[in-house]
Amino acid sequence: MGELHLEILLDRLKREFKVECNVGTPQVNYKEALTTEVKHREVFKKQTGGRGKFADIEVFIGPAEDSNKGLEFKNEIRGGNIPREYIPSVEKGFQNAMFNGPLAGFPVEGLKVRLTDGSFHSVDSDQLSFEICARQAFKHAASKANPVMLEPVMSVEVVTPEEYMGDVISDLNKRRGQVEGMDSKAGARVIKAKVPLSEQFGYVTVLRTLSSGRASSTMEFSHYEQMPPNLAKEILEKVTGKSL
Repeated sequence: MGELHLEILLDRLKREFKVECNVGTPQVNYKEALTTEVKHREVFKKQTGGRGKFADIEVFIGPAEDSNKGLEFKNEIRGGNIPREYIPSVEKGFQNAMFNGPLAGFPVEGLKVRLTDGSFHSVDSDQLSFEICARQAFKHAASKANPVMLEPVMSVEVVTPEEYMGDVISDLNKRRGQVEGMDSKAGARVIKAKVPLSEQFGYVTVLRTLSSGRASSTMEFSHYEQMPPNLAKEILEKVTGKSL
């Protein structure tokens, strides 16, 4: 419910149970998304004496129509360019690759893959070859599909006496919040807003200060939204040392 609750629990762990805790700053669960579709051909070939590895795929990779569904995979190959038993391995390769996005290694929110062509070797091709080929195809193609950073946005509801309403709304605006509505309930005002999670750390303490302890808030996850480029650049530099 707030930092004070965590401090009390940490104090109890130390005092009653003699457990020392390393406490870090909270982490935000960022994600990544592709914004354009790209065509890519990937050939995986490995020869180490004896039987080698070979897989060849041509794919279109881009944003999913419904990001909540994860991977949307379509096999558009006609004929036997790639044997049917290898197709699930291609899908599995892309599924696994989505856990590691092209910008900073955050998971990719939604991905659409159309497998349109490819080839195989009668001796060297196997399921693992096609799975590795798909993972490499994602790695090489995703960075060309204009990837962006996504951040979690929370639905926040604040119940406050009317005299503090202006200060509460002003503070939400500073946190990049979007006020969506105001109601009255039992003599108090109810403010509903969408606020990025990264801006909400320490909010309970600030709200208490703004309202002399008389306002309260609740928060739950709403959706993921593209981050402003300047903030995305900061996060990327912090995580990878690279810039967008």
